[in-house]
Amino acid sequence: MTIENSPIDVSVVVPVRDEEDSIRDLLNGLLKQTFAPREILITDGGSRDATISIIEEFIKRGAPIKLFREQDSMPGHARNVGAAHASCEWIAFIDAGTIPQDDWLESLVARVKTDATVDAVYGAFEPTTDTFFRECAVITYLPPPTEIEGRFVPARSIASALVRRKAWETVGGFPEDLRSAEDLVFMQRVSEHGFREVRAPHAVVSWSIQPTVWRTFKRFVVYARNNIRAGLWREWQRAIFQRYAMLALLCLPAFFVGARWLLIVLACWLLLLIARAANAICKYRFAAPAGIGRNIARVFVIVPIIATLDLAAFVGSFHWLFADKIRLIGARSS
Repeated sequence: MTIENSPIDVSVVVPVRDEEDSIRDLLNGLLKQTFAPREILITDGGSRDATISIIEEFIKRGAPIKLFREQDSMPGHARNVGAAHASCEWIAFIDAGTIPQDDWLESLVARVKTDATVDAVYGAFEPTTDTFFRECAVITYLPPPTEIEGRFVPARSIASALVRRKAWETVGGFPEDLRSAEDLVFMQRVSEHGFREVRAPHAVVSWSIQPTVWRTFKRFVVYARNNIRAGLWREWQRAIFQRYAMLALLCLPAFFVGARWLLIVLACWLLLLIARAANAICKYRFAAPAGIGRNIARVFVIVPIIATLDLAAFVGSFHWLFADKIRLIGARSS
């Protein structure tokens, strides 16, 4: 169904950087929405590929797109630039690398039309699971979705959101010094300020996650560093640090009984990874059901993914320690 004669106008804000492989699909998806946005505000954070030229092609064809160009900007700054130039009371946020369903914006706006007290609407994102690796990656590091209105919906995400301008202004916009986690901080601040939030499970965007172990590792190194910078390390890294601290303590008897003891520690580590993999599969038993054979195959893929994420957490945390914390201490003492 299409919403007609709606008094609500929406500005869509998109941060981009080096998205030549995905930006065309995103813009085509936005331009064929059943509820058309008044404007699409794109902030480029310093692309070095063909992203800019592709966007300019759409502008030349008359698409309601405004392009703002920044140099080496973080996603939070890019979102704030777009929001600051928005002409509408309602601002929809979506991420590069996603593709909205045709009724994505209509489904978000429908929540506002039925309840004028709403300040923020969070839709849903569906990670692409076109390969077995991506299927296992989703199970490994995305929290299991919850069922809302007969649909399994993941945790709220700024990649599918509609926010009242007043809420964005009141919380001071997005943090601008973070490469990632700026969206988590923003949504947390919106909640802390008491703005009314609802979910729109049928406002769906598809999201393409990393296709390989190496690209997953690099992405999570960035996540780990910025997670600490955002003050959110307790929600991810703390549990990892605690597990490996226990394994480190378990290594101590090797000084007395010999190096063979480390084989026991290695076995304990592998059993811990297998247990974590089995737990992740169990949590997804309703959202991603599978038979015994497929679940066993999942374990063999999920275990190395978990180990990769653990390593990324340590590398990203040490990166924060040396690139941020120690440098900050040195700057204060000089």
